[in-house]
Amino acid sequence: MNLGQARAVPYTDQPEGVTGIDKRPVDGPVRVTAPGPKGVGASGLAGDSVCDLRHHGGDHQAVYAMAREDLDEWERELGRTLPNGSFGENLTTEGIDISGALIGERWRIGSPSGSPVVLEVASGRIPCRTFQGHLGERGWVKRFTRRGAPGAYLRVLQPGEIRTGDPVEIVHRPAHEVTIALQFRAVTTERSLLPALLAAGPALPPHTLAAAREYTERHAG
Repeated sequence: MNLGQARAVPYTDQPEGVTGIDKRPVDGPVRVTAPGPKGVGASGLAGDSVCDLRHHGGDHQAVYAMAREDLDEWERELGRTLPNGSFGENLTTEGIDISGALIGERWRIGSPSGSPVVLEVASGRIPCRTFQGHLGERGWVKRFTRRGAPGAYLRVLQPGEIRTGDPVEIVHRPAHEVTIALQFRAVTTERSLLPALLAAGPALPPHTLAAAREYTERHAG
């Protein structure tokens, strides 16, 4: 589990020049709640900073998860160490195929005897200038997009507490085939895939669902 504090950097267009993308591992427990609507709510994790509310945070981006396995692949490609939190993720998972996770899939995290959290997979992460500046890799936005393993934003269905090392249990998988990988490709490099997203319905973030409907209507017939 990783949290970040706001700090000034030269590579963000956030109005005050600050970002919370530099997430660092912490010991728990950390309270997780739905932060509120886009533009108002920030991070879903207590003590975590999300600074540019125009593009980040809110209920549909309450928590960001990245697979340790994907970070390991990037380590080999970039030739550098990428500690947990390097991509600005709150949760660094192990043993979960995040790219293959379905939109609307639900995860329970924490001990059943405690106060477990239930999260729902919402969308893939779109890379931005701040992400590129944080990594310090030239052409990073294009490289990250081309790989197509963006990690997952999750919404909070059941608030609670989580700790580093808590188990993640997939408790629901919807009856469609709209994965994080498919959703990401549809909104970035392959717009012709947008109609396929409609199978996920309201589990999609509202702006993505609206884009899929508009594209489908425009190209009908």
